[in-house]
Amino acid sequence: MAEFSPPDVHQKSGRKKGGKSGKIADFRFKRPSRPKQARPEKGSGASRENSSSFPNRHPSSKRQAYAALDLGTNNCRLLIARPSGENFTVIDAFSRVVRLGEGLAQSGRLSDQSMDRALAALTVCAEKLRRRNVRLARSVATEACRRATNGAEFIERVKNETGIALDIISAQEEARLAVLGCHILLESGEGPAVIFDIGGGSTELVLIEPGGPVPRILDWQSVPYGVVSLSDTVPRMGPTQEDRRARYREMQRVLLESFAPFIERIAGNRDAASHIRLLGTSGTVTTLASVHLGLPQYDRKAVDGLIVPSASMREISSELAAMPMSERGTLPCIGPDRAELVVAGCAILEAILDIWPAPELAVADRGIREGILRSLIAADHEGEQAQRALRELKQDR
Repeated sequence: MAEFSPPDVHQKSGRKKGGKSGKIADFRFKRPSRPKQARPEKGSGASRENSSSFPNRHPSSKRQAYAALDLGTNNCRLLIARPSGENFTVIDAFSRVVRLGEGLAQSGRLSDQSMDRALAALTVCAEKLRRRNVRLARSVATEACRRATNGAEFIERVKNETGIALDIISAQEEARLAVLGCHILLESGEGPAVIFDIGGGSTELVLIEPGGPVPRILDWQSVPYGVVSLSDTVPRMGPTQEDRRARYREMQRVLLESFAPFIERIAGNRDAASHIRLLGTSGTVTTLASVHLGLPQYDRKAVDGLIVPSASMREISSELAAMPMSERGTLPCIGPDRAELVVAGCAILEAILDIWPAPELAVADRGIREGILRSLIAADHEGEQAQRALRELKQDR
């Protein structure tokens, strides 16, 4: 079985065209070229907090901020945070549905419309990065840009128009960051567990061995089917409820077939586990958890860290799959934006529950961005300690 241990700030994996993958580094926001502006005079009221520059302040400053941007197949998300003890406090955030991978399964390319939507969202992110005192930032792109034949061209366009340098990460790095960002919500217990991430263009399953500050990854697999790509791959079959159910079963079949090698490899771990534990991070699980709670609108505090009976998630998934899209769109916490894609998410979730039949599911409203932030802060802290040790060594001489 594949084996690697996150977080490894020096780890590198195979390189994809258009970006580096698998390492934590200083991916600073780089402003696009523009005419120089005069610096504000002293006493002008200009705030250091809103400065668009990135001064080389000492890392120990409590005002330092770190940023993580995740451009996925369906969403563009940004978190900006400051260290707070062993954790961090979010000071700014942004999320927008951009549907970057819409139509990618058929054409193999990012469409002009989807790129324009993503660029509009990234422009908002760039402005937030300018206003905050960001020391280190990392911006990543996932499955849509990995698969698209024009993915590298889009990355270059983003850099030229917004100043944001996107890093196309590998599926392995995506899985590592997701685990790093959410593993603390896993239920306590003995034996291996599974963490999964249902994205827009891919789904990752990771078998971990909990223990210590960071779990050890025993095995993992990523398949190119997320809520967008699976919806595009399995076409609608007709207007009746039975047609909808048939499409739903086909989606499950596609997922199970894709994960067949992983299923075979982890069979012994599943049979040996006395208490099967499962943790999911994605819009699918947080949405279904909201439906389970009967929330009138989404509430992260109520959902993040929730433990839900798997039987309840299966029942909700089956009911949603059987509904007409117009009916799903009227439900709280789903709405018209999620009405179409939530069915694919439900099919993926049920397939995962077949693969790793845990009686309960832990829900995480955190993942890649939080993993990036923890990696950046940890790497910066290690660098600061090394510099301090070097200074002390020089003083002793």
